[in-house]
Amino acid sequence: MPDSDRCALLANPHIRLSGTVDQDMYESFRTQLLACPASGPIVVTITTLGGDPEVARTMGDDIRLLREQGARDILFLGKVAVYSAGATFMASFPVDCRFLTKATRLMIHERQLYKTMNVDGPLRSCVAALKATLHQIEHSILIEEEGFRAIVKGSKVDFETMRDRAPENWYIDCHEALELGLVHDVI
Repeated sequence: MPDSDRCALLANPHIRLSGTVDQDMYESFRTQLLACPASGPIVVTITTLGGDPEVARTMGDDIRLLREQGARDILFLGKVAVYSAGATFMASFPVDCRFLTKATRLMIHERQLYKTMNVDGPLRSCVAALKATLHQIEHSILIEEEGFRAIVKGSKVDFETMRDRAPENWYIDCHEALELGLVHDVI
């Protein structure tokens, strides 16, 4: 699809998401997705300060399945703020299908874990609880790295740079995102 046609489509998105990435957003996403035309390209726009990365991955998987089964163009348009779980969602779109509006910022960071552990009780149970938490952390890191690889795929940013910048909450304005090849265009 020519870029001029894409820009015209981006002005009138089919799916508009705003707010926290959570189950309510997912329900809104599914409802709007079902209302989309049966053929032709679909435009999804999001503005978010973040939320649940697993919900973002779920929405992204829905997009992937639709793209693979229907061979449809599905375009991503980030508006104003695409932080955290919003960037996770963006990663499910190929770079040539990613767009940002002017003055939009991406923010990419490491996954967070807030957990207090009481080591209390039978020793074997204590060891099992500690191992379970360690496994949770290890697998969360693997999932995080899969997401980082998806965000940088097809861009000028390598995985190591993404992984090294994420701990400091990497804010990327739309023009830098374009220069880095993380998005196709800024509109």
